[in-house]
Amino acid sequence: MVTADDVRAVGLALPRAYERMVNRRWKLRVGQIVFVAFSRDETDMGFGFPKAERDGLIESDPETFFLPPASDLRYQWVCAHLDRLDHDEMRELVIDAWRMCTPKMLHELPEMPVPAAAAWAALDAGEWGELRPLLHPHLHWHDGEVSLRGRSNVLRHLQQVPTPKPPTEVEARDGQIYRWSR
Repeated sequence: MVTADDVRAVGLALPRAYERMVNRRWKLRVGQIVFVAFSRDETDMGFGFPKAERDGLIESDPETFFLPPASDLRYQWVCAHLDRLDHDEMRELVIDAWRMCTPKMLHELPEMPVPAAAAWAALDAGEWGELRPLLHPHLHWHDGEVSLRGRSNVLRHLQQVPTPKPPTEVEARDGQIYRWSR
């Protein structure tokens, strides 16, 4: 059984995602775009989903999925009872909803080894204190023409240049990014 806290754990681990309360309901957002919203009692969630595929999803499991209120039918949105979802299905739905409101360059981050998404999110936000422990001390960094070795050298470089695009390849060792390539 999935809970709202399980959804939060997945959604808030995604780059650029944050949570806000709006009209006594918690919503996960990227910028001003909502990709997940909870019912007030947090037993149901609405999430971004292509309108063209919405009816098919509901027909596939009408005990789990349902249409949003009539006022929200114009949006790419569908709803689900959290207690009917398993964790893997919820993760897939939340990540797909997040992908609907983020640049394509970010879409592969959730599928990369941990902690790639968290490292890029910290890098994107300029949170150097959070980024440092996610990088291996002997980090190998390759970004186009730039090739660096060592966490301190990479951090020094990153603080002086615009935010690079996310990696295309990552290797993790001991829970830290050991190799970052783009």
